[in-house]
Amino acid sequence: MRKEGSAYDLSFAIGILAANGQVQADDLERYIIMGELSLDGSLQPIKGALPIAIQARKEGFKGFILPAQNAKEAAIVDNLEVYGVENIKDVIDFFNGEKNLEKTEIDTRKEFFKNLDFPEFDFADVKGQESIKRCMEIAAAGGHNIILIGPPGSGKTMLAKRLPSILPPMTLHEALETTKIHSVVGRIKDSGLMSHRPFRSPHHTISDVALVGGGAYPQPGEISLAHNGVLFLDELPEFKRSVLEVMRQPLEDREVTISRAKFSVTYPASFMLVASMNPSPSGYFNDPDAPVTSTPAEMQRYLSKISGPLLDRIDIHIEVNPVPFEKLSCEQKAESSNVIRQRVIEARNVQTQRFSEYPNIHYNAQMNTKQIRKYCKLDEASLELLKNAMQRLNLSARAYDRILKVARTIADLEKSENVKQHHIGEAIQYRSLDREGWFGK
Repeated sequence: MRKEGSAYDLSFAIGILAANGQVQADDLERYIIMGELSLDGSLQPIKGALPIAIQARKEGFKGFILPAQNAKEAAIVDNLEVYGVENIKDVIDFFNGEKNLEKTEIDTRKEFFKNLDFPEFDFADVKGQESIKRCMEIAAAGGHNIILIGPPGSGKTMLAKRLPSILPPMTLHEALETTKIHSVVGRIKDSGLMSHRPFRSPHHTISDVALVGGGAYPQPGEISLAHNGVLFLDELPEFKRSVLEVMRQPLEDREVTISRAKFSVTYPASFMLVASMNPSPSGYFNDPDAPVTSTPAEMQRYLSKISGPLLDRIDIHIEVNPVPFEKLSCEQKAESSNVIRQRVIEARNVQTQRFSEYPNIHYNAQMNTKQIRKYCKLDEASLELLKNAMQRLNLSARAYDRILKVARTIADLEKSENVKQHHIGEAIQYRSLDREGWFGK
């Protein structure tokens, strides 16, 4: 019998003991039994306990016996008896009627709301950068991908880390979906349901397999672990071009399919991409106060790792400038994440109503061309402004759609039913990398 992974150790051991008559087999078929066995008979945690439990319930099993470390995770599933055990002897004694196992039970909703903690980072701690905060608010409200361009020390990473603090809280469905993915790679420790949005920040040396997923028995990569949350790629041009290019399709489809000879696996990958980069190898291109130390050839080599098609999939490009001393030394508190978050939630509620007839669309960034035409109708002045921008910046059709999506989100934040000229104007401003002076333009 083909065995994949150590999670079947306990299953095989109990099966062999039952075949030898050492374990009563009467009730075995009513239970899923899984766990990794150590040499002393103790059990080690397994990966994927939650999705296994969900499938066990679907197939009508009465209970699930697994290592104690995974019990709380599996107990999220209703109508399935979950028993966490420490060693194989507990399982043998249970089926032989010599011992009762303690059932693990949790109140899923109570567990979810109990752990709904507010993130530790707050925009109130960020001095200045009001225009960047505005961009982050728009990105959060519409689920838009965003790239921050600026010299070292301008606050790009600090701003990116605070984005989850203004995203709407996860729904129970999103929490379950996110927990399942993290369960598959064994990242759920002693806790049950994940109640905060994931924030993944892989190092620039990451491989394409680690980013999108793969392996002989395909595992989720970073883009799937960021599902329903944020994927932060710091210093984007430092990533290998092949790694960035393999991310293009998942950014569009919001899922990734990993194919092998005999099967394929599809993992969800609906995440917000937040990227940051220095404007040049030296970090000070376009900075009037710093000398230009990078040659044109170095600039071209540095920026060539980021392809046009990848940039087209990023809705908002914004330049981040260093904060002046006057603002750094100012004692006045900035607007808190909680205040910004309320505006984001209101805009998301508008979008939820708008897309209620579309099961797979929840916010503006997920709109396809058909929905863009339906919900982003423009008057003549707005069309003329957009036409001039398209011609001047030589924008692609995909960039055209991105501008309309961002403009729709700006209108939602203003509680405007229609997309107006100033919404289009602001959205065009957030295409910094399409302007002259960037990427050889």
